[in-house]
Amino acid sequence: MKNKIPVADLNQRGRASIDFLGHMFHGTQKIREAASEYVVSEFGEGKDLPDDLDQRVKQVSEYASQLPATRVRRTVGEWHAQNHGLIAIDAFEELGEDFAKDLHQYDEGTSRLTHDDDYENPYYWQGVEFHRTSGGWDGHDYMGFIHGEIVHKKMVDVIYPGGIFKQRCEVAKLAPQDQYESILEMGTSTGHFTLGLALAYPDAKITGVDLSTRALEHALRVGNANNYSWDLYRRPAETTGFDDNSFDLVTSYILLHEMPVAAIKEIFAEAYRVTKPGGDMLMSDVVRYAEQNKLQVALADEDAIYGGEPYWRESASADLVALAQEVGFTNVRATNLGTGPYPHVVIGTKPS
Repeated sequence: MKNKIPVADLNQRGRASIDFLGHMFHGTQKIREAASEYVVSEFGEGKDLPDDLDQRVKQVSEYASQLPATRVRRTVGEWHAQNHGLIAIDAFEELGEDFAKDLHQYDEGTSRLTHDDDYENPYYWQGVEFHRTSGGWDGHDYMGFIHGEIVHKKMVDVIYPGGIFKQRCEVAKLAPQDQYESILEMGTSTGHFTLGLALAYPDAKITGVDLSTRALEHALRVGNANNYSWDLYRRPAETTGFDDNSFDLVTSYILLHEMPVAAIKEIFAEAYRVTKPGGDMLMSDVVRYAEQNKLQVALADEDAIYGGEPYWRESASADLVALAQEVGFTNVRATNLGTGPYPHVVIGTKPS
């Protein structure tokens, strides 16, 4: 992976805390497996569970609450959700002002960031701490680095070694054409998928939009550190402000579950508007409820509640293929990486 941003060589305390958070996943794996096995043995695929999802979640949750393994899993999960962001912030601040100053050497370079303050943050963004992140994506001056380099690379990668960035690269390669001249990424965040796109399509001009200033600042630094010429904008994906027929590929990676269906529909319509005739759309997101059995849906829904995902249910219930077709994309199909259901990837083409 190309990334010349300064590596966070954490101090001893911060390193130990982050390592502890990452290894909590492995240390509690047998407990989580036991909790799952008990629930599956009780409900099977959930065929006899209520059709109403609220009732279904309530019934499964009440049964699972009786299990010691579930109580341990929930206690550990809740502690992790409340503290992972705070611990990562502390680990960053231990690095000191000199380290923070080093990051600013990448504020200038071949990439650029435009702050369009005329754009108001959408209602679904305001006041929501996605993923239980304390203060939200802009809750710290260096939240982009904290999440992109500490949480993801030093914590999440312990849970899924090498899988996070590799998955982004593999999704990028699923676009129908071998090369693109211009790409719009909706939901750039800290630039992880942007890097995957740059590696998959090295000759493409990449433009990215996102709502988080701090995430975009880190993406800018990643772009500059690696001599990429990315154009980044603080704009909502629903109203990018770009001209009609501007991009050969419009794409996003695991963005849509962060918003209600009404906003997803607007994003697909905007993607269609700015895609050139003959160009492609590729959107990836979480597993669809339609691909899961009734018990799996109930468990996923409960996890989303605990995980700080207020729009997960309606987003995961949406038929993304149908939404893409409704706005005009053709040859729309859904696929996955390998044999697993995650991520759910929808691909389509704008008619020439």
